[in-house]
Amino acid sequence: MENWYLPITLLPGIALMLLSTSNLMVALNNEINDYVGSKPINDKIITRKLAQLKLLNTTMVLFYVSIAFLVISGLLGGIGLTVNLREKIMIYITIIGIVVFLLGIVCLISYSYRSVNIHQEQFKTD
Repeated sequence: MENWYLPITLLPGIALMLLSTSNLMVALNNEINDYVGSKPINDKIITRKLAQLKLLNTTMVLFYVSIAFLVISGLLGGIGLTVNLREKIMIYITIIGIVVFLLGIVCLISYSYRSVNIHQEQFKTD
């Protein structure tokens, strides 16, 4: 494949999403710690926030897996020029990497939607 560098060029965008998701995780973790430290503890909201933290963790794992597939695809494409690997393998691995990344995006959309609902409930009860 002549465009073996294509999967590698997607990595900075995925890394940016990974960084922003990491920042979301840190902020949510701090929010949970602050909420647990307060006197009137609402176990339902804390449980929902912990589920959100798990969803963000799943998202980060999906992003890391996507990065792995894209790096492998780029390496195989670069090596394939000299070792004569089939182009289809690289294309399939790139597609898998993109699909896994899209699954991570779906998790972030779900997180955002749930986060709004949790905050509405949190401020309604306070």
